[in-house]
Amino acid sequence: MPEGGTLAGVPPPAPPGRPLVALQGVEKRYATGTLAVRGVNLDIPRGEFLSLLGPSGCGKSTLLRMIAGLIAPSSGTIDWPASPHDARGAAQPRLGFVFQEPTLLPWSSALSNAALPLKLEGMPRSEREDRAAGALARVGLAGFERTYPRALSGGMRMRVSIARALVTRPDILLMDEPFAALDEITRFRLNNDLLEIWQETGFTVVFVTHSVFESVYLSRRIAVMAARPGRIEREVGVPAPYPRGEAFRTSAEYAAVCRTVSLALGEAIAHRGAA
Repeated sequence: MPEGGTLAGVPPPAPPGRPLVALQGVEKRYATGTLAVRGVNLDIPRGEFLSLLGPSGCGKSTLLRMIAGLIAPSSGTIDWPASPHDARGAAQPRLGFVFQEPTLLPWSSALSNAALPLKLEGMPRSEREDRAAGALARVGLAGFERTYPRALSGGMRMRVSIARALVTRPDILLMDEPFAALDEITRFRLNNDLLEIWQETGFTVVFVTHSVFESVYLSRRIAVMAARPGRIEREVGVPAPYPRGEAFRTSAEYAAVCRTVSLALGEAIAHRGAA
C-alpha cells in the first residue's frame, strides 16, 4: 500500500472544506545529518481528533513540534489556510501545546500556572485569572486554584497543564504523549475528560501516543508512523461515533479496530529503514 494510504474497510472521514493545517513534503534533517522525518503529506481538518502513533524514535514529537512552529522543517511546507495571517502573510494560528511533562512553575499556584500564557500576552490580572479559573474548572480542578504543584498528584498537575493550553482558546491543541507517565486508571479518566472537552469546544486535536488502545479510543483518524526516517505509513479511520465510554472500550468494534491498527503498526515497524 502506498505511503499515507487507507486500510481497507476503515476509511477516515472526508475532510470538510479547507484543512486547518496542511503539510506537504515535510522533512526534518538535523545538523548531525540524521533525517528524523521524511516526506510527510497530511491534511488536518478543523474539528479533527488525529493521533500520531508509532514506536519511540519515529519522529512523532518532531512532527508535532514542526506543526507548532517550535522547530522549522528542513524542507516542505506547513500551511494554515483557514487561520488569520499578519501583514507579511505569515500565518497566526491559535494553538495550545501540552508537553509530556506538566512543566509547571513550582512557586506558582495552579491558577497562576494556568494564567501564564495570558500574563505573557499582557492581559489584565482580573481578566486572566477569571479565564484561568474557568479553564481549571473545565478540567475538573475547581477548588484547587490556590494549590501549588507540590501538593497535586501527577494527574492533577497534567490537568493544570491542559488548562494552561486551553486558556488561550486555541483552534488546535497539540499534545505530546501527555498521559504516558500516568497510571492506567488516571489515564482512562483523563482520556474521557479530554474527549468531553473536545466535544464541547470543537477545537482540533493532534495527539502523539505510542499506545494502540489509547489512539483508537480517542481518535477519528490515526496516522501510523514508521521510523528512520520518520514517515506516515498508513492512515486508519475509527468510525465509532462520539461520545465514547466504557461500552465502546469493551466492545467488539473497539477490539476489531485495535487489531487493525496493531497490524498497521507491526507493518510500519517491519518497514523501518525502508527507502
